[in-house]
Amino acid sequence: MKKLLIQKINPVQEPKDLGNILKKGNITYQTLNEVNWSDYPYKPEVKFAIAHDGKNIYCHWIVNEQEIKAVSTKDFGEIWKDSCVEFFVAFDDSTYYNIETNCIGKMLIGTGKNRHNRGRVPKEFVSKVKRWSSLGTQAIQSDEDIWELSLIIPSEVFHLNKIENLSKVVAKGNFYKCGDDLKTPHFISWNKIDSPTPDFHLPVFFGNLAFE
Repeated sequence: MKKLLIQKINPVQEPKDLGNILKKGNITYQTLNEVNWSDYPYKPEVKFAIAHDGKNIYCHWIVNEQEIKAVSTKDFGEIWKDSCVEFFVAFDDSTYYNIETNCIGKMLIGTGKNRHNRGRVPKEFVSKVKRWSSLGTQAIQSDEDIWELSLIIPSEVFHLNKIENLSKVVAKGNFYKCGDDLKTPHFISWNKIDSPTPDFHLPVFFGNLAFE
């Protein structure tokens, strides 16, 4: 099981500045290398950096893939069918959060103990997530290219846990890239998943996350 130390940084106000700030701060980028299902062998180049300031989680993605597609132009659409990156995190054993964002920054966040009967994080919290995409915010379809996505996720999003300070918190989670409706569907992850068919909703395969 992989382990990741999530370093603490000074607050960042604008998501478009996040990539440069993380690089200047020498925050290490992690790579999604796990191709878990042989029926879906395509592996786009995906890396992410993650940090926090006690009140917010910062995540910056860099993706190089052979097709870019975003149909969902509103939050809580079928985000996973587009060029999509995902961050799942659990702060206890009773629930985990699935944060799914397409390449133009549209998002859904769900909660639950497994993939069944998942609830939605209220829109009032989701709307507080600051986002920036190098592709803009309009629907898109194009050939191979590199795109970037920055997220500033306030701790209020994790409303079932009521986290006052992320410092020293120990959690579990995984990071993914998918695109169910792309010409070449793919399902890759940071931590390895051992299941017969593609399924990201398996907390047993979450890695360990330690907030500095």
